[in-house]
Parts: sequence; structure tokens; C-alpha cells
Amino acid sequence: MRRFVLALSACLLGTTAFAGGLGEMTDAERAAFGEEVRSYLLENPEVLVEVMDVLQGREEANAANRDLEMLATHKEAIFNDPASWVGGNPEGDITLVEFVDYRCGYCKRAHDEVAELVKTDGNIRFVLKEFPILGEDSLKSSQFAISVLQLHGPEAYKAAHDALIALRGNPDAATLSGMATDLGLDPAPILARMSTPEVMSVIEANHALATTMEIQGTPTFVIDQTMVRGYVPLDGMRQIVAGQRG
Repeated sequence: MRRFVLALSACLLGTTAFAGGLGEMTDAERAAFGEEVRSYLLENPEVLVEVMDVLQGREEANAANRDLEMLATHKEAIFNDPASWVGGNPEGDITLVEFVDYRCGYCKRAHDEVAELVKTDGNIRFVLKEFPILGEDSLKSSQFAISVLQLHGPEAYKAAHDALIALRGNPDAATLSGMATDLGLDPAPILARMSTPEVMSVIEANHALATTMEIQGTPTFVIDQTMVRGYVPLDGMRQIVAGQRG
């Protein structure tokens, strides 16, 4: 409502009747002006909706432009970071980047749908960014996944990623050790590497990038030139991809 009144006031102040501005009115004139605004709103309440829609549209457009500027400035860190896993079609015409937290319910919900999108499209390059923000268990999970990637490569990482997304218990040492064994990997080197600078530097870089990109939650997606903050159903993701292709 405050934004509406300010917008309406600005319009009225641009007219001849109020050319001098509110600051040059007497107290009585300001009171009369306020009463005129109130009366107009009471008689035409639909104007509230119209003006708020316009203001919201402007804010969304400004946010989209700000996202485009940030994407252009940080495109190498977003799309071509050598520390991040890359899957799908490496030569795809669209790059889909996901900032993921393994303890995030919406990340778990989006997992299968994103996989279906990448598989059925066939022309999407898929990048995963480890972005643990939901506590110690999130951090341990990401440390484990990055350790697997650094020691055993992209295929082992993807298997670990899928297992961590599906995990319902706590990622304690015993659970992670068992997970590594199930994946056919030696647990000891993986667990020993989890707190090393090589692993932690990846997480720190992703957090720094997310802060710069004004990313505060998961999942957050970058789909070519579009930022999507939050879960979007499969059909919605397909529409966004189609829109990016023009």
C-alpha cells in the first residue's frame, strides 16, 4: 500500500494542480491531498490491483536484468568451473547448473525430474554445484561427494551423488563408509580426504559464488541465461529450456 500511495502521489504531483510538490504545500493542503487519495481509492479499489501489478512487473524485470548482469560477470565460475561435476551431453546447446544440498527436501524431489529432463532432452549439459547450507550433515555429505569425485572421477561421483540424495538417515562415518563400500570404493581414503583443503576449497568457492549471485536457498538452477530459485516441476523446466532455445 505504501508503494501504491507513493506511486499515485508521484503521478498527481506531476499535474499542474500539484506542480509545486508536497514539500511546498501548507498543512491544510497536504491534509486535503491525503483525503483526495483516500477517497479515490475507496471509490476505485480496483486501481490498487492494477498499480500493484505494474509495480510487481517492474520489480521482476529489474530482478531479471540483475540476474543477467550477474550471469554475464560470473559465467566462467558458473558454467566452466573445473572442480564441478559435468554430466548430460558435454556438447549440449543448453547448460543446466544446479546448486544442491543433499538434506534439502526439494532437491530430493527435483532429482529424478532433472535426471528425466537431461535424459529425454539429450542436448543439455548438466553441472552440479555442491552447496551445503542446511547444517553439519549437509556439509559432511558434500565433503564425501567431492572426495569421491577427486579420488575416483565423474562416474563414481554421480553414483555417490544419487546415493546421498536417496539417503534418509544421517551421513555419519559408518553410513558413509558403508556407502563407499556399496559403490565398490575403498572408504578410508575418501573419509580421510573429506576435511582437507582440496575438498573444503571447492565448498568455499561455491558459497562465495552463491553469495555473489544472491543465491540463498536450494535447489537453485541456472538454465543458460535464466536463474530459477527453487523447485520447478518437470514440465516447467522443459518450458524454460525451450524458451532459452528461442
